[in-house]
Amino acid sequence: MSVRTPFYYYDLTLLENTLEEMQAAINNPNFKVHYAIKANAEDRILHTIKKHGLGADCVSGNEIKKALEIGFEPQDIVLAGIGKSDEELELAISQGIHSINCESIEELEVINEIAERHEAIASIAFRINPNVDAQTHHKITTGLNENKFGIPITELDAAVDEILKHKNLALKGIHFHIGSQILNLNPFANLCQQANNVTTSLKARGIVLEHINVGGGLGINYTNPDSQLIPNFVEYFRVFEKFLNLEEGQTVHFELGRSIVGQCGSLVSKVLYVKKGASSNFAIIDAGMTDLIRPALYNAFHKVENISKDGELEPYHVVGPICESSDTFGKTELPKTSRGDFLIIKSAGAYGQVLSSNYNLRDRAAAIYSDDISLENYISSRETVSELLAV
Repeated sequence: MSVRTPFYYYDLTLLENTLEEMQAAINNPNFKVHYAIKANAEDRILHTIKKHGLGADCVSGNEIKKALEIGFEPQDIVLAGIGKSDEELELAISQGIHSINCESIEELEVINEIAERHEAIASIAFRINPNVDAQTHHKITTGLNENKFGIPITELDAAVDEILKHKNLALKGIHFHIGSQILNLNPFANLCQQANNVTTSLKARGIVLEHINVGGGLGINYTNPDSQLIPNFVEYFRVFEKFLNLEEGQTVHFELGRSIVGQCGSLVSKVLYVKKGASSNFAIIDAGMTDLIRPALYNAFHKVENISKDGELEPYHVVGPICESSDTFGKTELPKTSRGDFLIIKSAGAYGQVLSSNYNLRDRAAAIYSDDISLENYISSRETVSELLAV
């Protein structure tokens, strides 16, 4: 199979198994998962997820268009985002999506104006900022008072007053999202308590919601991915079963992304050069921050392995070809590595390919799927260094 490195390799069997385990972990028929398209928007990934009955969580108009193109029903689509354009709101309202997660009182006025022009009733969920610490990286924490997201709890009454003024708005739910890559489940328990407080306050005003959207955020094991390819969905959903107070018939919506697709994708690259450094050798590969920006953006760790050979481990600093000092995948230990070896960067299925760019006018990495060719067969078909570097 003639595909140049770097490329993304997706294990569809692992994706299927992850989806099956996630669904098996849900014991409540009123729990509904919407896949967060921002994590990975590849068509084959989306078709697989749609096949398993998930809805779609969108954060842009183009994501709504993509979800509809894949076949998600409008009533299974939710739209979030702190800065929705008028055009995006027009699309959401005209398509009759399940709900628009509204993040400010001013946004309510804009949504009402657009809905009025369409002679429609827009279904609204207030996105509430619960001031819950997700205990994760500061750049992916979204539920603290200092973050830009959501309506502060202190403004909840004012938001209710505002929505009751408008005949083209219907308050159907509340929405929360406290952050990403959350491994400690305690913040989710704290979120449930805040959600309970909000629903109690609204009930005191005669408002009973159709749904509570608790967002996503469940993390994956980047450090040792092979030991936990599928997150513990049972414990995750159990938190909400235990701590969230629900009215009869009230549904709970989840917006999971990374936990579904994170481990099924890897970035495969070739070693261009090995250069001696002061404390370790540099393994200079043909993948860069244009292909996987998480290490540069978040100082994130991804496990790197040499899949061309075994042997005694040596220290290497794995770096890309971009003329930026941040173009690095970190220091690790690999078998003695040479020009032409294949390296695999694991746990790259979420926020990998979807965040790629063509900075330096570089080509974007292609995608290969496990039902096209196994990774082992791809590697073994490259028999010489000259073949490796020519393809």
